[in-house]
Amino acid sequence: MSKAADQAPSGLRRGVLFDVDGTLIDSSYLHTVAWWGAFRQYGQDIPMAAIHQHVGMGGARLVNALLPAGPHRPATADVLAAHGALYAANWPALRAFDGTADLLTGCHAAGLAVALASSARTEDLAVMRDVLGAGDAIDAATSANDASRSKPAPDILVAALAAIGVEAADAVYVGDAVWDMKAAAALGIPSIGVTSGGIPAEALREAGAVEVYSGPRELLDKLGASAIGRLLTPDPGQ
Repeated sequence: MSKAADQAPSGLRRGVLFDVDGTLIDSSYLHTVAWWGAFRQYGQDIPMAAIHQHVGMGGARLVNALLPAGPHRPATADVLAAHGALYAANWPALRAFDGTADLLTGCHAAGLAVALASSARTEDLAVMRDVLGAGDAIDAATSANDASRSKPAPDILVAALAAIGVEAADAVYVGDAVWDMKAAAALGIPSIGVTSGGIPAEALREAGAVEVYSGPRELLDKLGASAIGRLLTPDPGQ
């Protein structure tokens, strides 16, 4: 478990888990270009459209899904390192989507635990937390170091739930990728999709999203009527 997770408060009954890349920060296409460049460094010409559809998976899963087996296939670790270096060069360009900080602070102020359930590298996540500008509204955060399997496996979400002391039945997950929706479905967590990462609403719904919004601002504007709002007014029979 990461240091951030170790220090998270316990005993919070309900919470919201947020993916970060493409959900809270406008980085999906930066990742796409970084992966494209990493593949090109090793003589692999993978179309950006194909790469973009896989962004949101863990890095090793993405490489294995896109690179065919064969004698000229580069080592996964080498491609991961190349992607990490290319993406890090874009850190100064990272920006949070409109409404992101208000969404996170609003959920926290309403009494919900807030966790970033990201499979990003630890160093990328540290930078992105600064970009989010939500400060103490984030109760805990996970990185790739907190799970043995990446999305669509639910391990990252399990780690985030444990970090904030919330059961799956008392949580909602917000993400921008098909892999986010599938990870949430594996735990029975209602998932909210956002199209800010470039994945169409219909694809997110087919993968299990109970609601889809254009991004953090629309979700914030409709928060009371959303699955997050229903965490604040649970079924009285529960």
